[in-house]
Amino acid sequence: MKVLVTGANGMLGQDLCPILEDVGFYVIETDINTLDITNFEEAENILTANHPDMVIHCAAYTNVDKAEEDLKTATKINVTGTENIAKICGKLDIPIVYISTDYVFDGAKTTPYEPDDKPDPINNYGLTKLQGEQAVLKYCKKYYIARTSWLYGIHGKNFVETMISLKDKPELKVVDDQIGCPTWTVELANGILKLLKNPYGIYHICGSGNTTWYGFAKEIFKQCGFEVNLKPCTTEEYPRPAKRPHYSVMNNSGICRKWESALHDYLQLREGEV
Repeated sequence: MKVLVTGANGMLGQDLCPILEDVGFYVIETDINTLDITNFEEAENILTANHPDMVIHCAAYTNVDKAEEDLKTATKINVTGTENIAKICGKLDIPIVYISTDYVFDGAKTTPYEPDDKPDPINNYGLTKLQGEQAVLKYCKKYYIARTSWLYGIHGKNFVETMISLKDKPELKVVDDQIGCPTWTVELANGILKLLKNPYGIYHICGSGNTTWYGFAKEIFKQCGFEVNLKPCTTEEYPRPAKRPHYSVMNNSGICRKWESALHDYLQLREGEV
C-alpha cells in the first residue's frame, strides 16, 4: 500500500513513517517544504500525481497557547489546510486518517469521553481541530478521525523533556487539576496501524488509564530515579493563555497500552538517544 503522510517531519510523523515502512507500506513523506496543505492547487497536483492508497494527515498547527493570539494562522493550517486535503481525498476516493485531539471536548464530563460524545472546545486550538474534523466528515466517505492526547515523542518538544530539564529547580509546581491520557507518539503510530483494520469512523487513540499533569511528572521522576521537590498546584495558580479542559480522558477501547508502560519504553529509548 502507498501512503502519503503530511507533516512527516513533525514529532508524530518522524515516528510514524518508519513504523509504516517496517510493516511494508510505501511511504511518501511530505512536509511544508514539499507540500503546502494551505495551497489547494499545489496539494491537488501532488495528490493527483502520486495518487496514494491512503493519506495520513498529521500536519497541524499545535501550539495551543499561541493559537489564542494567532487564530488566523491556526485556522489557515488546521481548517483550510485540512479542508483542502479532505476535498482532494474525497474527489480522488482516497481514504484519509485525520489526527485530532482531546481538546475538542470541554472537560465537563467525569467519565471517559466516547467517540460519539458531542465536542465543545474551549480554546482556539480545539476549535480549529474540530473544524478540521467537520471538513473530513463533509468531504470524505472513507475516513478515520483519530483523536489523541497529551502527546510526547523523541522528535519534538514535549512535557517529559520539559520536566526532566526542570528537575534541579529548588521547587517545581505542576498542575494537578487537569486529567488526561499521556500518549507516546510510537503508541499513536501503532494505534493508527490497528485502526486501519477497523471500519471507517471516529476513534480515540491515547494511552490507557489517566492522570494529572502532576501525576505524569511524578511518574517521570520516579521512573528516572530523580529526587525532585515536586508540588501540586491548581490551574488558577498557573494561568495560561488558552483554557484547558479539566477532564479530557478518552475511552480508547484498549487500542493502546497503559500510559506508564509506554513512558517506561520512551525513557529507555531516550537514554539511548541522549
